[in-house]
Amino acid sequence: MKKDARETRALRDRLVNLPDSKDFWCGVMLIAIGAVAAFIARDYPFGTALRMGAGFFPVVLGVILMLFGLYFAARGLRSPTKIEGNWSLRALIVLPLAFVAFGILMEHAGFIPAMLALIVGSAAAGTEFRIGEVLALSVLLTVMCVALFIWALGLPYPLIVGL
Repeated sequence: MKKDARETRALRDRLVNLPDSKDFWCGVMLIAIGAVAAFIARDYPFGTALRMGAGFFPVVLGVILMLFGLYFAARGLRSPTKIEGNWSLRALIVLPLAFVAFGILMEHAGFIPAMLALIVGSAAAGTEFRIGEVLALSVLLTVMCVALFIWALGLPYPLIVGL
């Protein structure tokens, strides 16, 4: 009888601590993203595995994300790991701005300036920002992205607008 009461109390304590469970909230986020992807693609033609339609990839990816989310949420219920640390206000502001700058620069300046702005902006969101390292990394990553996306895959983005 005492064992049942202890197990019930332990389960109640786990459920009360859900807002602090890292894995549980990771699972909830993955489930939400997967559900949104599948919902948005609901009207796209699905096709088959051999002749994929426009909705095939977002629906399949959304379902896979939801399955991973269920796994992580269940893992968070079994052994909740507390969330530690504080929110980085700088990251919450700088990262979305870097993504917006990337989108604007892709349209008006080209692929290379957009990639440089995205990489430098993303690095600036961290606490250990060193300009020399960031510039070297951003040049290397931009060259690799140009080689992959523009030359190898043949995506039709201008490297620099006006050239």
